[in-house]
Amino acid sequence: MDSIGVIGSGTMGRGIAQAAALAGYEVILYDIEESILAAARAAICGSIDKGVARGKTAAAVAARAKVALHLTTSLAGMAPAGIIIEAAPEILGLKRQIFAELDDLLPPATILASNTSSLSISALAGSTSRPDRFLGLHFFNPAHIMKLVEVIRAEDTSHATIAIADAFVARLGKTAVHCQDTPAFIVNRVARPFYGEAFRLLGENAAGVADIDRLMKSIGFPMGPFELVDLIGCDVNYAVTQAVYEAYFQEPKYRPHPIQQRMVESGHLGRKTGRGFYRYE
Repeated sequence: MDSIGVIGSGTMGRGIAQAAALAGYEVILYDIEESILAAARAAICGSIDKGVARGKTAAAVAARAKVALHLTTSLAGMAPAGIIIEAAPEILGLKRQIFAELDDLLPPATILASNTSSLSISALAGSTSRPDRFLGLHFFNPAHIMKLVEVIRAEDTSHATIAIADAFVARLGKTAVHCQDTPAFIVNRVARPFYGEAFRLLGENAAGVADIDRLMKSIGFPMGPFELVDLIGCDVNYAVTQAVYEAYFQEPKYRPHPIQQRMVESGHLGRKTGRGFYRYE
């Protein structure tokens, strides 16, 4: 498997593509418009250059990774890839539509994977005729740096598919953690109270954004909850919270907070829009 495909050139798709290119894979990156892909290439190359400047990446490795990045606006262009990782928005219907189209276009042996952080892998696999070659590969932001990858087995995922995924993750220099197909898997389920209680404290005027973040960092967290939400994207955080809440039949401890909804409706999505709980110049 010398070539992989990535569906979606947003923050997560870019990170996954960069990690794979630096690991020696040919990478086919898909999105719906050439202008979006051009921006993604510029961002990926800029990030690779930063790695070289910081001494994290050898110049020769960086040069090869840039050449290994191929862009396409056609799903049929993903055919050479041995494994395709979807990193589209967290909308079940959209993801199922993408996988149904890929299933018709790709060779039978191609493995399909989703980077979803909250949706059912089995529900996504059901949109294809290859549920045995379907799984979840959940990377964490920033995907080219964070070492953990959740490898999620759907109801019909084969042992061979899991073994190939493990080898892929290892080649990226990352650590695979096996999960069952439960709502939010491991990390995002554990993280819900981290965000949820922070929003409740803020909503009750118990403390301000900066104070809550500073307190959490003082006990060892590398980032406070609001800093992390801004990095991930307020819209993504809100969508995941909603999905987990519904998946657990509206369990109160997973309930979204109105502050999350207001941030999304106001367009203050965090770093990617220049303003979230903090301002970014």
